[in-house]
Amino acid sequence: MKMINASLKDLSAALAAKQVSAVELSGLFLDRIEKFNPAYNAFVTVDRAKTLAQAAEMDARRAAGETGPLLGIPLAHKDIFCTEGWLTTCGSKMLNNFVSPYDATVVTKLKQAGMVTLGKVNMDEFAMGSSNETSHYGSVKNPWDVNRVPGGSSGGSAASIAARLAPAVTGTDTGGSIRQPASLCGLTGLKPTYGVVSRYGMIAFASSLDQAGPMAKSAEDCALLLNAMAGFDERDSTSLQRDTEDYGRDLVKPLAGLRIGLPKEFFGPGMDDDVRAAVEAALDQYRKLGATTVEVSLPNSGLSVPAYYVIAPAEASSNLSRFDGVRYGHRAAEYSDLGDMYAKSRAQGFGAEVKRRILIGAYVLSHGYYDAYYLKAQKIRRLIANDFSEAFKVCDVIAGPASPSVAFKFGEKSADPVQMYLSDIYTISTNLAGLPGMSLPCGFGKDNMPVGLQLIGPWFGEAKMLGAAHQYQLATDWHTRAPEGLL
Repeated sequence: MKMINASLKDLSAALAAKQVSAVELSGLFLDRIEKFNPAYNAFVTVDRAKTLAQAAEMDARRAAGETGPLLGIPLAHKDIFCTEGWLTTCGSKMLNNFVSPYDATVVTKLKQAGMVTLGKVNMDEFAMGSSNETSHYGSVKNPWDVNRVPGGSSGGSAASIAARLAPAVTGTDTGGSIRQPASLCGLTGLKPTYGVVSRYGMIAFASSLDQAGPMAKSAEDCALLLNAMAGFDERDSTSLQRDTEDYGRDLVKPLAGLRIGLPKEFFGPGMDDDVRAAVEAALDQYRKLGATTVEVSLPNSGLSVPAYYVIAPAEASSNLSRFDGVRYGHRAAEYSDLGDMYAKSRAQGFGAEVKRRILIGAYVLSHGYYDAYYLKAQKIRRLIANDFSEAFKVCDVIAGPASPSVAFKFGEKSADPVQMYLSDIYTISTNLAGLPGMSLPCGFGKDNMPVGLQLIGPWFGEAKMLGAAHQYQLATDWHTRAPEGLL
């Protein structure tokens, strides 16, 4: 059972020392998926034969003399990534029989690194949700309390790590969909700078905001995964052409001299007291490790939620136009009214949340409202990015809560879209600015539910951010905790 709680570095060492084979390691996690997944609904597609065949291939590569830090290690993919020969549903009824004919670039890169696909994990439909309650395949349960949500949209990714059904997973983050579920499930999740990881083969929600990233138990694990995932891709027009870098290069760097910015807007009303206590305790630990804290201001961050929920639905309505010839977004005028558009979307099998966002997006892009809403939201987006630029003149990383509360109960916010959208209030501004951000476990709140600390770095500041997270994790053990009964 030790293997299920091991770091990727330790799993790699065990494989290299022939203490375990890739087939045996994948089999261990497949057995756990078979045993525990019915309780959590984290995986939507598993193919034991396909996984073990891939694992045998990785064992053969190692036997032929190949080495690598991820060679033979299993992982799961969020079901938003096209994966050759696997169902790729994006949590939607519309795609429930779509078997992808090709791999997303992220999937290709991790295969090249030698990782073995365990299966595809559940998610909010088309990544539109903050609780994983919108999936056509049913809600994912939080392994810390099955009566509570795991967060979204990468809820299946987060739950699979928390339940130790996989040692690593991929996720995507459009407004916090890696960091918020990482916070609610007690694991580490990283959203890279926009453009650092290719979006090719990743089914789009909001193209100017979506970003793939790794989720695992620790910052060190995420650094290893990001090294494999990152890189220029000519098939993605938003991919950035940059020199290859080692995202783990600052892991051993002491924190003395690190300046942590604390935005006053992140520490005002709206954060639950138990979350505040855990976050402040984490900041005290950082000070003990030699970091200093300084107050900064992000004066336009309060506008991030309304700006996001104009921009993201507008882009979503355009992206979803590719399915079955249904024309949304800038073609909305072709319909007699929004009710007609709603009927069209309903006929295609979209869930309620997707329909809601399609309607919002069509509205703000329609004639007479484009300037009033969409262009204004884009101007706010620039102001938010400028605020971060000013803040990083006096600090190296920014810290605060990843979520205003611990995981909430099913149904608690689903009837009130505004309350649900506010679940991402601390994460959305990072996406609007295109910055890297991550969540790492920093304690527990009420009912013994995990709390996540969010770190935000400047553009291309992943290595420094990961180093700061790793040094904190060397001094604490929150990231090693797992729900009772699973180890």
